[in-house]
Amino acid sequence: MRKLLNTLHVMTQGAYLHRDGETVAVKVGDELKLRVPVHTLEGLVCWGRVSCSPPVLGLCCERGVGISFLSEQGRFIARVNGPVSGNVLLRRQQYRIADDGSSALPVVRTIIAANIANSRVVLLRAAREIVDAVRENELRAAANSLSWAGLEAARAASIDEARGHEGMAGQAYFSVFDQMIGGDREVFHFGGRSRRPPLDRVNALLSFVYALLRHDIESALESVGLDPAVGFLHTDRPGRPSLALDMMEELRAVLADRLVLTLINRRQVQGSGFTEQDGGGIQMDDDTRKQVVTAWQLRKQDEIEHPYLKERIPLGLVPYVQALLLARHVRGGLDAYPAFFWR
Repeated sequence: MRKLLNTLHVMTQGAYLHRDGETVAVKVGDELKLRVPVHTLEGLVCWGRVSCSPPVLGLCCERGVGISFLSEQGRFIARVNGPVSGNVLLRRQQYRIADDGSSALPVVRTIIAANIANSRVVLLRAAREIVDAVRENELRAAANSLSWAGLEAARAASIDEARGHEGMAGQAYFSVFDQMIGGDREVFHFGGRSRRPPLDRVNALLSFVYALLRHDIESALESVGLDPAVGFLHTDRPGRPSLALDMMEELRAVLADRLVLTLINRRQVQGSGFTEQDGGGIQMDDDTRKQVVTAWQLRKQDEIEHPYLKERIPLGLVPYVQALLLARHVRGGLDAYPAFFWR
């Protein structure tokens, strides 16, 4: 099994990354802040005004360390990778499946069913933790509606039909997301999903953590030789990693949503760490972003038993394992793609 390596997040504005032998060195002005051996890195994420020297770009590409450039709030800007891993035959088969709706449909149905099932588990766990009977009943009612949506998605006759069930399930899930918040409900009020810009603190947290998850999934797909840009559920669009977004559907509730709820409910983030921008968008300050990234890295170290492999692995390896299983299915080594169903 692959070893869980580190992802280096550089968030200090004005930081400069350069190569120092076999290490990535981080400087702010004339002060050296950090040196990290490249063999310990799985990914490098540069937030906002962070620049890299050509030698450090070359070092990371040679060692298979993907570099992502994001805005300060997590909006994807660009990604730098070395030579494509894997063989061309795998990607060609991936493209054939993506172009053939009947071949892609079983994968789409499984991904959506996993997305709905995992969202349902999040709702039921929250219902067990809440002492308010009214809120508990709302969460359980939404979980019941997701059960039916999951069953219908698993036997959808077309990709469009499966997308429709996913959309209805997502609407039901986010309609009660606010009921799962047990911290300061006035400060962390969720008024519905909003993205660009996020219009409340909860949405700001969700979008930020989704950006972290997206980076890890893209890296995992590339490491097994799949093309993150060509998906089965999400349609092709220039600059969009459709396959990474596909895999995010099954992992988002487990890895991202639960973390956001934990940060709020355990009061690990404070309302004062957010500011309102022109136009009504909500932005996290530097300290809050660093707290979230630290919590994300710690969460990835938690061990779980993988439902398909029946082995204990760090949670941070789940994207890689799922990418590996998907690649095996695309090659023909697995009759079906075993999506990640959380228990």
